[in-house]
Amino acid sequence: MPKEHTKLEMPTDGERLIQDVLAELGWSADPKTVAEGVRRLDIGLPLEDEFSVVCAWLGKCQLLHKLDQQQIPITSRQEFQVPDLLARFSSQTNTSPVLIEVKSKRNKLLSFKPDYLSRLQNYADLMGMPLLIAWKFHSIWSLFEARHMKKSATNFNITLETAMRENLLGVMAGDVAYKIGTGVGVHLRFRKDKIIETKATEDGHEEQWMMTIDGVAFTDREGKRRIDVDGEIQSLITAWDLEQKEDHTDSHVQLSFVAGDNGIQFAHTALVQLLNWESSHDNRPHWRGLLRKEQITKNVVSFSAALDAAYSQKFVSHIFHMRPHTMPDFLPTEAKREEF
Repeated sequence: MPKEHTKLEMPTDGERLIQDVLAELGWSADPKTVAEGVRRLDIGLPLEDEFSVVCAWLGKCQLLHKLDQQQIPITSRQEFQVPDLLARFSSQTNTSPVLIEVKSKRNKLLSFKPDYLSRLQNYADLMGMPLLIAWKFHSIWSLFEARHMKKSATNFNITLETAMRENLLGVMAGDVAYKIGTGVGVHLRFRKDKIIETKATEDGHEEQWMMTIDGVAFTDREGKRRIDVDGEIQSLITAWDLEQKEDHTDSHVQLSFVAGDNGIQFAHTALVQLLNWESSHDNRPHWRGLLRKEQITKNVVSFSAALDAAYSQKFVSHIFHMRPHTMPDFLPTEAKREEF
C-alpha cells in the first residue's frame, strides 16, 4: 500500500526553533531528531506560552517575551539561572521590568532546591529586576514574589494558600474574579413541526420531531426577559457553567441554560472556557499559535469592558478585584496606600 504523507507547514518562527534545537543537539544531529525537536518546541513550551497568552489577554501587559537561556561561559551556570520570561505591565510606573519563572505543579506545595532558587535570584540581582514565580495549579494561575518561598529542612517551599494570598496577577496583570448572577441564562424555544418517529420505551415512549427554533431570549439576574443582549455579554454567559432545563408542551420544547447559586470564576480561567466555546473541535488551545494573534478570542475584544457592561446590564452579580496580602515594593506608591 502507498505511504501517506502529511504536509507540514513551517511555523512562523521556524528558523529560530531550528536554531534552538541545533544549539542543544549539535549540527551533526539526525534530521528526524531535529524535526522532532522543532515539533516539540512549536507545540511544546506550552506552560510559558499559556501564561504569556493569559497576561496579554488580561489587558495590562505592555511587553512580555521569553529569555534566551543559552548562556556563556559554561561556568556561569553554576552561579546564574536565566528565568523564563521578562515582562512589563502598565500597573508598574517608573520601575524596571520583572523576571518570571514559570512552573506547573498539581501538588499544593511548590518546592525549589536552594541552589536553583539562588541561581535565579543571582540573575535577578545582577539585572536589578524583581523575581516572580508564576505557578499553575490545575487550571488556576498565581503570580508571586520569589521571596515568599520559605526554607524548610532542605528546600524552599510555598503552599498554594500562601501563593494565592500573595497573588499579584490581579493588581499587576488585571485578573479579577466574577460571578454570573443566579437565574441568568439563555432560553431557546423550538416549535414542533412534524413528528418523525415514535418508539416505545420502558417508561412510556420516545418521540423524534422535526423542529424549528422560533425564539431565543436571555434572562438577567432579576429574572427579566431580554433580547437585546450584546454579543460579548452573550459569550460570557455561554462560557459559564450553566444548568440545563427542559420544558415540553404540545406545540413547543423550551431548552434553557441557567446559572445556579454556586460558582465563581477567574478571568484567566474564563479565557480557556471562551476558547473552547469558540473552537470547532475539542482539542486543547494551541497556545503558541495564539501568541501570534492580535485578538486572542474571536468574540470578546476586551474582557474587562465586557465584564463591566455585563455587570451594569445585570448579568454579572459580583466582580472581585484581588490584591495581595503584601504589596511589592516595585508597585506604585498609590497602590500601596490602598493596601489592605
